[in-house]
Amino acid sequence: MSASTPPFREQLDVIVIGVGAGGWDLLPEWDRQVVLEADVVLGGRRHLAMLPDVPGQRREPWPSPLRSGLADLLAGLTGRVVALASGDPLVSGIGSTLIEIVGPDRLLIRPALSSVSLARAAMNWPAESHAVLSVVGRDLSLVRRELAPGRRILVLSSDEKTPSALAQLLESEGYGASGFTVLGDLGGPTESTDSYNRADSVAARDLAFPRLNIVAIQCVGPLVGGWAAGLPDDAYEHDGQLTKRDLRASALARLMPVPGQLLWDVGAGAGSVGIEWMRAHPSCRAIAIEASTERASRIGRNAARLGVPGLRVVQGRAPEALAELPRPDAIFIGGGATRPGVLDTCLAALSPGSRLVVHGVTLETEHLLGKTYRRLGGELTRIGVETAAPIGSFTGWTPARSVTQWALSR
Repeated sequence: MSASTPPFREQLDVIVIGVGAGGWDLLPEWDRQVVLEADVVLGGRRHLAMLPDVPGQRREPWPSPLRSGLADLLAGLTGRVVALASGDPLVSGIGSTLIEIVGPDRLLIRPALSSVSLARAAMNWPAESHAVLSVVGRDLSLVRRELAPGRRILVLSSDEKTPSALAQLLESEGYGASGFTVLGDLGGPTESTDSYNRADSVAARDLAFPRLNIVAIQCVGPLVGGWAAGLPDDAYEHDGQLTKRDLRASALARLMPVPGQLLWDVGAGAGSVGIEWMRAHPSCRAIAIEASTERASRIGRNAARLGVPGLRVVQGRAPEALAELPRPDAIFIGGGATRPGVLDTCLAALSPGSRLVVHGVTLETEHLLGKTYRRLGGELTRIGVETAAPIGSFTGWTPARSVTQWALSR
């Protein structure tokens, strides 16, 4: 290796090289040299096929399934290992997976210009002016969380079929009038830009797009709901077992969603608390625990409709259904607090910094929460909500059932 080229370091397990659309010929000299001197090169078949022949060098395509297969593959490799990735490996790329498997201290990443940067430049969109969302190998329903009037979104497509499917989703959500641009093969010799004034014009036609593409959306449509807690009750499909809007907002204010943290929604009903926890930030995670099979299915539908299809639904009864779940950062008990073992199991699952909120509407639950409050402290609140409704030719207040709320922070 040349004197100007940093050598493979013994403590590095993998060097990751980002490859732009220009391919091998446009890689920096340092990166090409590292690839040529590697004992093993990992990558997609497209990337491996563009490399010059190196006698004795082992080349392995990404395994399938990727996550488990890659861990096994890496464990059996020796020598200097290089992984090839598209663009910036840390923008919805293999870099994140390798960091989890190898560890950040044993990995060197050399990014190329990302497709997201190229898309921003093509659209003249400053980085702070839009959201970036990947649906590569993921549920397209994720886009629903991002929809809002005037919002800009860059969507990293899974394949050539994604733009049409995305246009159909926008049309179904009342966003058919949104501006819609498909940016294909960015940075390469076959780069293309297909712009449409309305997304619904794409949904109505059988159009062919490049397999590698990003879709830029300029949203035009109705305001369905924001990211703050308290979506309208009619945003949910439910059978009456729903934590109502004002109570939901109060509970989530005390649960305090934090990026990357996990919520247990125990006795989830329609799943509203877990759904709005996940809507607070794309990395928030939630598990909805619900005994009723019908309601568990309904939770899944609500989660997809409101843009958080990753909500995990566990059909089972607490406390038994909680036994094998990962430790939560916050817990909401919306129903079943008086069932033997439920409250004790949830309290035992709390760790320093975690939060618990319990709602009760019966005297029995109120009595339990009062005793627990005296024993452990926290915040005990009784919430009554009244809404205006007609009384003959006049208007009066109609009270909803009062709810006792107990909140505890460790």
